[in-house]
Amino acid sequence: MLFVSLNSYGQNTTEVFHENVFALRHSFTKSYNANFELSSRAFMYTGEDVVYRLRQLQLSHFSTFKIDLKQSFALGLMYRNRDAFESSSNEIRLTQQYNYKTISRTLRLGHRLRSEQRFYDDFTTFRFRYRFAIDMPLQGLKLDVGETYLVVTNEGLLTIANVMKPEVGYRISPSLGILVTQDLNIEFGVELRLSEINIKTEESVFFNTSVELNL
Repeated sequence: MLFVSLNSYGQNTTEVFHENVFALRHSFTKSYNANFELSSRAFMYTGEDVVYRLRQLQLSHFSTFKIDLKQSFALGLMYRNRDAFESSSNEIRLTQQYNYKTISRTLRLGHRLRSEQRFYDDFTTFRFRYRFAIDMPLQGLKLDVGETYLVVTNEGLLTIANVMKPEVGYRISPSLGILVTQDLNIEFGVELRLSEINIKTEESVFFNTSVELNL
């Protein structure tokens, strides 16, 4: 599913991407699990042409430690390769993350704080992120195998670096998922990203597909 081709049309000022994620997760203990992801991103619309062209491949890992039923923290490492597909720097990223979630009837509410250090060939950026997410089953009071669910996330971002002005971003994404088996779920979503909204707003749209397998 990493290289499935799709076509889409957008406005002249908006770039459109197709992103796929395949994730493996394993719980080693009740308080520790590890997540490994392989993802790809491709252009679908560049602002001038409709084209399907691979832009990057990415490998990432997260180790998550549960504090209690509501809280957890995680450490992540990511490698992104772009110079194989375009004239651009590759990236190594370190991530620190804190999660807090609550359940209200059928709704699950999640708060996520992230700090990231992004290392490029010639400079380093520091990014801070806050995401609020709501997810709920679409049948019944709880999610059972074979049923679908809805996830809506919105996120604010602040990026700082010595080589540029601070940048503020915002992302919102609704997704539909299905719990295929107890250990396999698939999600399809669309995401609007607004970048540099404190300077000159740039828009991009992502069509996302993700597959997560618990081992």
